[in-house]
Amino acid sequence: MNPFWNYCLEKLGETLPAQQFSTWIRPLQLAADRNTETNELTVSAPNRFILKWVRDNYLGTFQELADTFYGGPVTVNFTIGTAQAAANSAPTRSAAPQNLGAQDSVPSPTTAEKTTTTSVASTAVAQRKASGQGTRLMTHFTFDELVVGKANELARAACMNVAETPGGAYNPLFIYGGAGLGKTHLIHAIGNAVLAADPTKVVRYVHAEDYYSDVVRAYQQKAFDSFKRTYRSIDLLLLDDVQFLKGKDRSQEEFFYLFNALVEARKQIVITCDTYPKAIEGLEDRLITRLDWGLTVQIEPPETEMRVAILKKKAESEGKVLADEVAFFIAKHLRSNVRELEGALTRVLAFAQFHGREITLETAKEALKDIVGAYNRQITVENIQKMVADYYKLKVGDLYSKKRSRMIARPRQVAMWLCKEVTPHSYQMIGESFGGRDHTTVLHAVRTIEDMRSKDQQINHDIHVLLQVLKG
Repeated sequence: MNPFWNYCLEKLGETLPAQQFSTWIRPLQLAADRNTETNELTVSAPNRFILKWVRDNYLGTFQELADTFYGGPVTVNFTIGTAQAAANSAPTRSAAPQNLGAQDSVPSPTTAEKTTTTSVASTAVAQRKASGQGTRLMTHFTFDELVVGKANELARAACMNVAETPGGAYNPLFIYGGAGLGKTHLIHAIGNAVLAADPTKVVRYVHAEDYYSDVVRAYQQKAFDSFKRTYRSIDLLLLDDVQFLKGKDRSQEEFFYLFNALVEARKQIVITCDTYPKAIEGLEDRLITRLDWGLTVQIEPPETEMRVAILKKKAESEGKVLADEVAFFIAKHLRSNVRELEGALTRVLAFAQFHGREITLETAKEALKDIVGAYNRQITVENIQKMVADYYKLKVGDLYSKKRSRMIARPRQVAMWLCKEVTPHSYQMIGESFGGRDHTTVLHAVRTIEDMRSKDQQINHDIHVLLQVLKG
């Protein structure tokens, strides 16, 4: 391997979370090492999407690594293509691949690439209807309609990559997270984007329970040949809530063979679940290994700013203007998932309409007094402390004691982070509940855990499990 590229991979592997490194850095190649005359080097990406993301987010990092390695300023360019293709064309600068520096724009598809004739599209749709293979897609679930934040940014980026190059590097794409966080929205968005680019593609959204029903029907009617033909003709399979296949042995067996057939044919599979593959109970080991083959991304509960943005966008879609203070009040008290947020907003809008009132903070408080009261009674600092202590096999007293050993300090910080995330209490109130600690201690704990979540997979998993338990 080229010494400079080896240096880059080593340094980026040390600083980036494993998931980000695997998603964005692994697919890259060094297309052309530093040219001593022009003092430039070129990095290649497999497609336009990865190229744009890496250039937007990691150009400065690559620039610093090149400057350090070569001991002086070096210009880093990006190109689409393979290292071999770039090397072959490198001797003649005029014939070299189109390099994309910091000021250049990503090339757009040609009109011919974008355009699919009406007759081809109509024929494809007609064939799908005739064979009973409806897409089952919800057309209003698109990437444009999704509110993006730290909680779902990586998952959305991976989904957009899959939509652009189905059957490519990320096959299968496995998306996991709690209920109501947007997993279903994302996989429908993939399907809609793929069909918009190529209406001849056979795309199908299937909930795991529907897949089970199809297997049962095929078994009853002795029609497994037809069942297999139907599913193996799919170009993009979107399987939602795979955890519902647990304990259903025949369905798991059929899906195992279907999975192998589609992947071997370079057809794309996207799967959602409420937990990551190895934690799914009741699935065969061989199937779990398949689910873990491609890229696994997590959607987390939305942070406050994202919850506010979701509420304001939802209100806008209803033709209403939601004041910041109203959106913040709802977002502050309802934290678990997007469905719960939208349900609360619907209740506020309906309450205001029925009573002929403006959508003010007071109106929102009155409309949601039962929900907010129940939510706050359900999740308390004491509940969180007991749950965290049980999870880490500690005594509750350890969390508000003065002990500072690592095996107690880290769970204590996790508990403080959870208190700040899912209760309306201030830093000062939380600190008092942990043995009379200062608010700065809680602030430090929250910042530490926020930072560790992006770097430590175990901490991130612990918090995901604890949040799921808190939400019941």
